[in-house]
Amino acid sequence: MRGIFITFEGIEGSGKSTLVSQLALLLKNKGIDPLITREPGGTALGRELRAILLNPAGADIQPLSELLLYAADRAQHIREVIGPALDEGKTVLCDRFSDATAAYQGYGRGIPLETIRSADGLAREGRIPDLTVLLDLPPDEGLERARSRNARDGAGAETRMDDEQPEFHRKVREGYLDLARQQPDRFLILDASNRPEHMASRVLTVFMERFPHAFR
Repeated sequence: MRGIFITFEGIEGSGKSTLVSQLALLLKNKGIDPLITREPGGTALGRELRAILLNPAGADIQPLSELLLYAADRAQHIREVIGPALDEGKTVLCDRFSDATAAYQGYGRGIPLETIRSADGLAREGRIPDLTVLLDLPPDEGLERARSRNARDGAGAETRMDDEQPEFHRKVREGYLDLARQQPDRFLILDASNRPEHMASRVLTVFMERFPHAFR
């Protein structure tokens, strides 16, 4: 039986990582031990690429270079982690995937979506999420959350994306919502101002409705 692939998307500070952790606990209570991973950074190579991509000192990375670095991270991630796990029948929870590339590099940076799809298509080798959870939040609220997180976590926590102008984050949010409108059956949109445990319960309910075979 093929595994279940769930991705989590949203702007900076939307709470994806917290939701993934909360959902993983609920799934474990139901007898499912999910694989938790993220992009960029789900492999050894990915962690090196993450350090480059998110370093605030890398502000001069060109948009096309950025796209190809994310694609390289995804190609390695698919071959090394996601693909094998799904083939073994596991449930995979991934913090960001292809939709992040479309939202950030496409809608945010202005790279044509055809170019995005070409690079992403090569990288993901036909792997498509069974469910994508989009945590929607106004950019100013998300950035405030991100700044609070960075202050709590200390030096080095701030990323290059946190430094982008508000207009960039507005475009990214609109991009995500546009992608969700195009594929309503795949996307579950959540109001990210809700408490993480409430959102996790909602995702679990949808998971149980859509993938009842996972509990057999």
